Amino acid sequence: MNLLRNIPPIHELLNDNRIVVEIKQHNISYEEAKQSLQDSVQSVRDEILNDEFSNFSVDDLFDLIIEKTIKQIEQHKIHNLQPVINGTGTILHTNLGRARLAPQAIDHVVNSASYYSTLEYDITTGKRGSRHDLVEQYITSLTGAESAIVVNNNAAAVYMVLSSFAKNYEAIVSRGELVEIGGSFRVSSIMEESGTTLKEIGTTNKTHLFDYEQAIHNETKMIMKVHTSNFYMSGFTSSVDRKDLANLAHRHNLIYYEDLGSGLLYDLSGQGITDEPIVKDVINKGVDLVSFSVDKLLGGPQAGVIAGKKKYIDTLKKHQLARVLRVDKMTYAALEETLRLTLTNQVEQIPTLRDILKDSNTVQDEVMVFLEELRDFEQLIVEPCEMKSKVGGGTLPEVELDSFGIKVKCQVQTAEQLSQQLRTCSIPIIVRVENDSVMIDFRTLERHEQDEIRKALQELNNRLK
Repeated sequence: MNLLRNIPPIHELLNDNRIVVEIKQHNISYEEAKQSLQDSVQSVRDEILNDEFSNFSVDDLFDLIIEKTIKQIEQHKIHNLQPVINGTGTILHTNLGRARLAPQAIDHVVNSASYYSTLEYDITTGKRGSRHDLVEQYITSLTGAESAIVVNNNAAAVYMVLSSFAKNYEAIVSRGELVEIGGSFRVSSIMEESGTTLKEIGTTNKTHLFDYEQAIHNETKMIMKVHTSNFYMSGFTSSVDRKDLANLAHRHNLIYYEDLGSGLLYDLSGQGITDEPIVKDVINKGVDLVSFSVDKLLGGPQAGVIAGKKKYIDTLKKHQLARVLRVDKMTYAALEETLRLTLTNQVEQIPTLRDILKDSNTVQDEVMVFLEELRDFEQLIVEPCEMKSKVGGGTLPEVELDSFGIKVKCQVQTAEQLSQQLRTCSIPIIVRVENDSVMIDFRTLERHEQDEIRKALQELNNRLK
């Protein structure tokens, strides 16, 4: 325990030139620096009591506390929400923020955040306007719906529809569609929270029209169909066509509501990628209401859209939840520009759709250029490699996109160790680890991100010498 007496006093540590430099460089107060020093001293004290040090001199302890304090100060100045480079090949990576915005959408967000805006102001009349009007025409033009409203995500959209139209009543749903949408959030749980009674029908793999017909009674308010966009079922399966469900609902004066989840507005079937239903086609089948995410296949910010018949949307706009679940001006700005790009057929400007549609040969060409500009390494082995990309974000689970990237191996470190070091870069690089190799898929990389990876690999190689 003699080491405890060697811990220097706080005032001496605070006057050390290295701490003075940190205070000036990071523009922090002496009180903040003092608190960081006290935390470091306590940490060292605990380590001494746990016998983690031996034969440490006063100078050794002094330097150790200073190093811990500097690391703590610099760590506190790093934003918790920070950009990363997605080298996983998963385009809509939920943990990494899903869709990247188009440059035009980012500019529109910056302008809307930098100035006062027409969020709820009508320039023509000089009177109060409605935020519901900002993007409604874009959505109705793209979907063929009569009206639309935007809320903060698709789970909120489901909750709002059920609360507004089926609270204290029953909604019929096929058992095979009671999905879990991620983070342990289940459609059945959302229905319960909304006050709607869930009426399960059919079996996991098969549901017929007569199952719906037999379930309808005086307490039924809605037939709900949930598109299973986050998993894929094949084999001995069957479900009921939405047009038949719409006709059935309308014969019994019920609402037919469909939760589409992914929200595809641009037809990808022509490229042979998917047969995911397009929102416009769903609306044309007679659906009363449909909801979908904005930050999935639409490639916009986090939000949810409810589109459909005007009489129902008008009810939603007047509901108290419309204020609770509304989105802010920056979300509207990003959504407006994303919808405008889609409406004007400029989807190649939307990163999500651009990356989905990108030809594997184009990705391979980028890898070859990358390798040509890469120096020879002594410690790392970097090779081109064929890969499979995923769309991600709970969408198109059956789709694998042919892709290309690099495989990185090292004789003195494991792939997990390499992966961890790449995550400590100034812009963290997130990769896949397969067969004791680091795999970096170029489908999800911008050119400037490829430059950052080249620089990171060079620095990593130099540290391993």
